[in-house]
Amino acid sequence: MSAAPPGPAESVVVSVARSDEHRFSKAPVDAIDLVAGLGVDGDAHQGALVRHRSRVAADPNQPNLRQVHLLPVELLDAVAALGFAVEPGDLGENVLTRGLDLVSLPTGTVLRLGDTALVALTGLRNPCAQIDGFSEGLLGALVVDGADGRRVRRAGVMGVVLLGGRVRSGDPVEVALPPGPAVPMVRV
Repeated sequence: MSAAPPGPAESVVVSVARSDEHRFSKAPVDAIDLVAGLGVDGDAHQGALVRHRSRVAADPNQPNLRQVHLLPVELLDAVAALGFAVEPGDLGENVLTRGLDLVSLPTGTVLRLGDTALVALTGLRNPCAQIDGFSEGLLGALVVDGADGRRVRRAGVMGVVLLGGRVRSGDPVEVALPPGPAVPMVRV
């Protein structure tokens, strides 16, 4: 792995959340424990095989590329400026970060969260109509047309746990880019 290019002075974890039931939002907690190959301990999406209900219905034996959902707090700030009230955990994220443009990182980027946890980014979260059920019109603020006419999904990124560990608010986030040419993330 190669180190990330210079960026913000410090990227940090703002909040962590989990839910033991399949709900749209997750409850913020003091800390989460990441388990290698499985995801967030005690979260409904924890598992080596896919746990998202629509994906289980399609093929329950596919690998779980969505063990951890990460979202930048800057997105919450941006949608607040548009009039949406969104708090930590509301969009179903497990880890809320500050100072890191998550959606622009390439596939395979590894994030060190806290002292030991390593999460490899697998792709973009594909926001669905449930977002408008949470707040009417929010989906349109999270999926926008880019300058090049292509869809830009801003609802965070998904990853798998390579090395477990405890993650808390205030923990540092370190970035290691994958070797070779950068492969942009696609929805998973």
